[in-house]
Amino acid sequence: MAGRKTRGDGERYKTDTTDGQWDLLAGLIPPAVAKNGFEPTDLRLVLDTILYQNHTGCQWDMLPHDLAPRGTAFGYYKLWQDTGAWQAILDALRAKTRATTPKPAPQEQEQAAQDDPQGTTPAPAEPAREQAPPDVQYRQETPSYALMDSQSVKTTEVGGEQRGYDGGKKVKGRKRHIAVDTLGLLLAVAVTAANVSDGKGACVLLDRMPQDKFPRLEGVCGDGRYNEKVFEARLRGRHLALHIKTRPPNSKGFVLIKQRWVVERTFAWMNCHRRLSKDYEKTVRSSETRVKIAAISMMLRRLTKAA
Repeated sequence: MAGRKTRGDGERYKTDTTDGQWDLLAGLIPPAVAKNGFEPTDLRLVLDTILYQNHTGCQWDMLPHDLAPRGTAFGYYKLWQDTGAWQAILDALRAKTRATTPKPAPQEQEQAAQDDPQGTTPAPAEPAREQAPPDVQYRQETPSYALMDSQSVKTTEVGGEQRGYDGGKKVKGRKRHIAVDTLGLLLAVAVTAANVSDGKGACVLLDRMPQDKFPRLEGVCGDGRYNEKVFEARLRGRHLALHIKTRPPNSKGFVLIKQRWVVERTFAWMNCHRRLSKDYEKTVRSSETRVKIAAISMMLRRLTKAA
């Protein structure tokens, strides 16, 4: 039986990490597991394999033969999930993305919202700190405001834990609850059965954004489904404000809602990763990991995009 092919120069996929992106991950990815009698595992190839699968949505046993073997890729995917490595990478890249993003002037921010309310125009490349004018101010590594929303997605016939029926969306499966900052960067994710209310899911999100990790957090934003007593009580315990943004009265069709479009845009970004078109995972923990990997991939591109 023929062995796996060796990747040649220039034979790369669009999802492969660049040298600049790999440099950003230096020190964040745990070292390879040592195996007596075997060469060290190429962790960059393992990461490229996982990013490829997350973006294309292919099955584990249908990975291209020039990527890491299925057993190796899945083993490290699971190991990094169990040890919290994915979460650590997500937190580090989010802090770096925020710290290298200049704060817009108030008038520029207002004009940008009017010209491009849906955020479809790519933002210009952020200037490096050492090349930026001295009067440029950068964002703090942790946010002061979070936006929350949920997305109900179908599961597959394979089954798995925590599945339910969302009567409002007419979806049988699971619900992804996410919290993002004003840049749309993922702060926390929680996957539940689809019949779990947004308020209860938001309580899980709040647990995953502890005060010591997000000391500057002052308030959260959501739609009318977050008006639940249990969630409001949790916010009062953290001294956080709740801002509800709803559709205008008697409105019909699509309506752009101020602030909430940011988290809706993040869901749109996530949907570009075909592994998230449905919930293919057997466990909710793996479902959450898939969302984190998508967020990591997006931040890597943002941090290294060409001017």
